[in-house]
Amino acid sequence: MKINTYQFGEIEFTEDHIVTLHEGLFGFEYLKRYLFIKTENDLFYYLNSVDEPDITFPLVGLKVIDKDYPEMEDFEPFGIVKMSKNPGDITINLKAPVYINQNNKSGMQKIVDKDKYLIDYNLFVEDK
Repeated sequence: MKINTYQFGEIEFTEDHIVTLHEGLFGFEYLKRYLFIKTENDLFYYLNSVDEPDITFPLVGLKVIDKDYPEMEDFEPFGIVKMSKNPGDITINLKAPVYINQNNKSGMQKIVDKDKYLIDYNLFVEDK
């Protein structure tokens, strides 16, 4: 199969590459099938919708930010990134992570019920 994406151009893949989020993502519940993409030498991962290829969600592995981030067995937590041209305005949603199991190609988004995790956590902080 092939899809033509805004971010990556044409991507060829097989059915076993698709990660299924059975309940979708908050606000995008109708989209269930994604490609999980990692580019070389990049901090970011990407969830690219198979059904609407122009929709891509940049992600960051949350264990990089907080080694004690809440886990789910067999699932790795990722935060959705809100991009900006100004690096100081790039934020990650730590409150509603996407948990992905790369072995069985499934995932889910859930809300972490802890006050310490912000919806808009700044990824880059300027040293003063």
